[in-house]
Amino acid sequence: QLQASGGGLVQPGGSLRLSCAASGSGFSILTVGWYRQPPGKQRELVARISSGGSTNYADSVKGRFTISRDNAKNTLYLQMNSLKPEDTAVYYCFAVSGNVFWGQGTLVTVSS
Repeated sequence: QLQASGGGLVQPGGSLRLSCAASGSGFSILTVGWYRQPPGKQRELVARISSGGSTNYADSVKGRFTISRDNAKNTLYLQMNSLKPEDTAVYYCFAVSGNVFWGQGTLVTVSS
């Protein structure tokens, strides 16, 4: 299971850190990451990180968001800085192990 947390309301230019706690074993060997779904739009990949630490980011978040993982804590993070209104979305963490497993989503609202 994946449990996402850390969403909330933030002003433009602000920061938030999302967390995704995984239960069970084997977290360290999984590719994990974050998708988001803005209101009325399709889900899109935000960032992912491999078991070896390689990262990929959507162009829209490069230089502002940082994905990281703590395998000892079975936890994935997404540090979001310089947030913009267009970052408003429900953010979902995921893990790939044959199939794709999803967390429940956490809402991020960027508004003044």
